[in-house]
Amino acid sequence: MTERLVDDAELAERVHAMRAEGKTYVQIKAELGIGASTISRILGVYGQGRARPRVTDALRGRARALRADGRSVPEIADELAMAKSTVWLITKDIAWTLTPSRAASRAAAARAGWRRRTEETAAERARVNDDILAAFGELTDRELMIAGAVAYWAEGGKAKPWNPVESLNFINSDPDMILLHLEWLAVLGVDAGRLRFRLSIHESADVAAATAYWAEIVGAPVERFARATLKKHNPKTVRKNVNEGYRGCLVVRVAKGAPEYRIMNGWWAAVAGAVRSRR
Repeated sequence: MTERLVDDAELAERVHAMRAEGKTYVQIKAELGIGASTISRILGVYGQGRARPRVTDALRGRARALRADGRSVPEIADELAMAKSTVWLITKDIAWTLTPSRAASRAAAARAGWRRRTEETAAERARVNDDILAAFGELTDRELMIAGAVAYWAEGGKAKPWNPVESLNFINSDPDMILLHLEWLAVLGVDAGRLRFRLSIHESADVAAATAYWAEIVGAPVERFARATLKKHNPKTVRKNVNEGYRGCLVVRVAKGAPEYRIMNGWWAAVAGAVRSRR
């Protein structure tokens, strides 16, 4: 907001006149484009706090009528260009109840705002994705080794002190994560004949359709899939993935995968060590 000099006689005269008419600081600021400190200096109240604005009977009546109609203090303040504290003082004796019509209006406004924000977020996400895709370039074998090792460490089966079995078992519900894992295995030199597939899915789902879906994703016949692991159905489930798009998780196992497991473990140790060295 552009400040103007306090010794501007015309400006001072206008401020005093507007204040005499009962105009609030908010209204004077909006009309003259000056700050509250300038108004206070002109009125001679700087450092003493603002003089309480004179609220006309008409303005007081409008504020009280809006409050009785279910408007909130901020809404009234915005509509009448008054300070919220002033609106509260004028209407504090009126029991406030949100009327059904106002509640519906608020709900509609909230939904519209949510839709607008969702659309803006989606557009921004798409823009960022497009920018990154345009600059990404080719994925090298080294980068794929790092990405695959990190993905496996997050989602794959790992040897434990109480169960030191070294085997490669990766499970995920995201087709792109499965494809990343398969490409990583290819870079490791794992022959496709060593791959074993198994579906993990809730028993209430369409197991046959889900199996066919994953078979197409990995490019293997359904006959190569082991018997699916079925999770017991809970009628009181709070799961959201219960529609026709639910296809469970695919488990990819490498037969005799201990050597590849050790390579994965080495790559992950290298990544983790490099991260620690940056701190």
